[in-house]
Amino acid sequence: MDVVLIDLANDPLTKLYGAYRTCYTPKTPREVWEDIAKGEVSREKIAQFVEERLKTGHVSPLEQVVFWFGIGGVSRSLSHQFVRHRIGISFEQQSQRYVRFTGKNEERLEFVMPDSWRDAGREKEFEALMTEITRVYREAVAAGIPAEDARFVLPNAAPTNFQIMVNFAELLHIADLRLCTRAQWEIRQMVAKMRAELMRRIPELARYLQPKCGERRMGYCDEDLKAYEACPLSAARPHKLHVLEVFKKHRGEAGSPMKDLSENDLKAAEQFREPPAKT
Repeated sequence: MDVVLIDLANDPLTKLYGAYRTCYTPKTPREVWEDIAKGEVSREKIAQFVEERLKTGHVSPLEQVVFWFGIGGVSRSLSHQFVRHRIGISFEQQSQRYVRFTGKNEERLEFVMPDSWRDAGREKEFEALMTEITRVYREAVAAGIPAEDARFVLPNAAPTNFQIMVNFAELLHIADLRLCTRAQWEIRQMVAKMRAELMRRIPELARYLQPKCGERRMGYCDEDLKAYEACPLSAARPHKLHVLEVFKKHRGEAGSPMKDLSENDLKAAEQFREPPAKT
């Protein structure tokens, strides 16, 4: 597996500052960026302001920061999962219609073998099957079967390559799900490599790429309790049931026990108005 950060939006931290500041100042965007250009806003202030906004959950400015990655040698099994991310991400993927995998110097097609096959002592069977698929595929192409039809015999283990463009909001969402131990090992490793690439270039933002239980994300696990208990992060992060237990205990001790929402509660929320600002 090969993951490389091809490019990123010029100075993404400052881009985020400009977007956020536009939302929270009477100044025009021109004036905001003139202040930045004149050096009136230090790098430390920019980073601090962006971090405070990120804590609020205001995510729409994150869509204005974009990254390009090249990803090679991942399985079609991974790609079927990866392309389910659809908002804020663009994929260009190696074609099996127009690329013929018929290199004469290869004993068999390239493929991705999970370690679990080796751990179970079944790697020879796996390799034998890949060798047979290679033979059938190449003989089909040699017989004039179009590559788009010959590919029907290719397995989920067949490797593929991507170039993607993804904005920061979607990348955070991808990390929420795919850095979690509930994600399959291969896609988890891929996203970890994407995070590592960003840590080398823009650590102020990359550190927010965490599984959803991370302290910069939800802060707790909402997966099945058995999965949580098996996760190595459970030693450092609570489960949602633990959070609710603490909250229920606190509310009980305060004389206002937690209860299910009633229709009256929903009506009260519907009619709620922000209190007047203090002068």
